[in-house]
Amino acid sequence: MVDCFHQISEDQDCRVVVVSGAGRVFTSGLDLMDMAPILMQPEGDDVGRIAWDLRKLISRFQETFTALEKCTKPVIVAIHGACVGGGVDLVTACDVRLCTQDAWFQVKEVDIGLAADVGTLQRLPKVIGSRSLVNELALTARKMFSDEACSSGLVSRVFPDKDAMMAAALEMAGQMAARSPVAVQGTKVNLLYSRDHSVAEGLDYMASWNMSMLQTQDLMKSAQAGLEKKDLKEVPFSKL
Repeated sequence: MVDCFHQISEDQDCRVVVVSGAGRVFTSGLDLMDMAPILMQPEGDDVGRIAWDLRKLISRFQETFTALEKCTKPVIVAIHGACVGGGVDLVTACDVRLCTQDAWFQVKEVDIGLAADVGTLQRLPKVIGSRSLVNELALTARKMFSDEACSSGLVSRVFPDKDAMMAAALEMAGQMAARSPVAVQGTKVNLLYSRDHSVAEGLDYMASWNMSMLQTQDLMKSAQAGLEKKDLKEVPFSKL
């Protein structure tokens, strides 16, 4: 997935990404049978070296999900049914989250004897904003259903079924793709920067960013379209 999203970032023909699940549910989480040999029977007999190998493995898994966040293009995720364990790691690394009424979320890791280690504990508090709710979900592994996910801010919209959700996700993607890629990608970069820095630092970074980006031709093209009441889909923005 790291290579995939790196290619997407470099692909000038791609402006937005929509991620969805093809199966009966979005994801049921980690396959314990696949991971059991690595976790239960690690190679070697030296604790220090085993620990270093596990650290490298965890870091690789972390980068898998961080790749969605680092992608310069906006990532919309459409969730139906169960979103368990690693699914929560994945969706919290996305920019916009949509779900169906039957969707539910579960930070499952404590039920299988470990602390979530590839992104949920770091991103979920910043997505929801309620430390108490995050602690409850992570420490009890209880399910969060779609209505609570929406009211808490984990998802922004809930749809009656997958077809309606996918139609809305693609429509939203089209709206983003119609805007200036300089503006859209710059907005994502600065939203992420501001999340992890103070307001003052975010404003300073924004000023440095826009001292060059305000010189883009896209600014005039967008303004002209507004004056002419033209749909931005008709504006030929250059690739980025």
